[in-house]
Amino acid sequence: MIVATRYAKSLLDLSVEKGQLEAVYTDMVQVKSVCDSSKEFITFLNSPIIKADKKIATMKAVFDGKFNAITSGFLTIVASKRRESVIPEMASSFIEQYRSHKNILTAVVTSANGLDAATKQKALDLVKSQLSGEVELVEKIDANIIGGFILKIGDKQLDKSVARQLSNMKKELTHKALN
Repeated sequence: MIVATRYAKSLLDLSVEKGQLEAVYTDMVQVKSVCDSSKEFITFLNSPIIKADKKIATMKAVFDGKFNAITSGFLTIVASKRRESVIPEMASSFIEQYRSHKNILTAVVTSANGLDAATKQKALDLVKSQLSGEVELVEKIDANIIGGFILKIGDKQLDKSVARQLSNMKKELTHKALN
């Protein structure tokens, strides 16, 4: 959503200017967590029945004292402009822009059973050796890949899963049988 991206960019620029980027990032991670875990909070933000001043008061009660002054003030401004429904997208966009600003890449490794610590470290070292910048490794488990792994960084993917190899074999055998 363009509005959320613009608000997030403004918050990022303001927090960099004020030297509070890390604190605001921590706050926005918490906002995203609340939004992801609470359907009631999302319903509250999206409700046209609840007035802006009530939403502002509730958000202050929930977040004030826990957040940096920049974050609290920014959320108040967003709500006063009747844009509180974009707060979840704004938090996600801020996190993405923060990662881009800090040159942090996310590598997602999917395996059938999970990775042990040594294998996870090898994967992280391999990714770091190929890329410049900081790398965060996220692990996912998907029993459907049977074995092996899938490594995804941005829009690039390396699929060394048993399921992919079986699929390729099936295609090759089917192609040979038809010819």
